[in-house]
Amino acid sequence: MTVVTSVEQLNALYGEPGEASLVKVTNFLTPEYRAMIEASPFMALATVGPDGLDCSPRGDAGHVIHVEDERTLMLPDWRGNNRVDSLSNIVRDPRVGLLFLIPGSNTTMRVNGRAVLRIDEELTGRFEMEGRHPRSVVVITVEEVYSQCARAVLRADLWNPAKHRDPAELPSVGQMLASAKKGFDGAAYDREWPGRAATTMW
Repeated sequence: MTVVTSVEQLNALYGEPGEASLVKVTNFLTPEYRAMIEASPFMALATVGPDGLDCSPRGDAGHVIHVEDERTLMLPDWRGNNRVDSLSNIVRDPRVGLLFLIPGSNTTMRVNGRAVLRIDEELTGRFEMEGRHPRSVVVITVEEVYSQCARAVLRADLWNPAKHRDPAELPSVGQMLASAKKGFDGAAYDREWPGRAATTMW
C-alpha cells in the first residue's frame, strides 16, 4: 500500500492545474456567478468545529440563498431536526463551504467564506414563508467563489430521468431508523412523515 503523505508528492502526481481552474476564482460575485447561484434551489453547507465536520443539505423554494451584494450571502435556516450541527459549528468556527446544484445544469458553483448567525427580527422578518420566519439567518462573507467543471455531474448522469431511482426500491427513513435503534417504530414514522412535513416545511 502506497499512501500520499505530502503536498509535494501530491503535486508531483497530478501536475500543474490548468489556467482556467486558477483564473476562475474571485473573492466577489461576478454577474455571471450571481446568476448561477440565484438559479440554485439546493446546496450543501459544509462546516467545521471542535467536535468535527458537518455537511448539511439545504433547499428552498426558488433560490436556496439570498444574494445581498457581491460579497454577502444570506441563508435562512428553516425547520429541520433541531440537531443544529452546522449552526453549532458556525458559532464556534466561522469557516464554511457551499456547493450549489442547479437542476438541468452540469455546472456546479462553489463558495468558501466565513459566516455569522443572526437572529435579529429586522433580518429574520425579511424571509417570511407562509406566515413563518426562520429562527436564524446564516450571513456569509464570500472569500472565494468559482464554478466547478461539469465532469462530476456528467459522470453521475445526475439529471437523466432514466437513471432516477424508484423510492420504493430504496430503504425508507423509517426502516433506516429502525435499523439504527432497536425498538424504534419505523413504520409509524413513515406513516406520519408526509403529514408532519406538510405542516412543518417552513
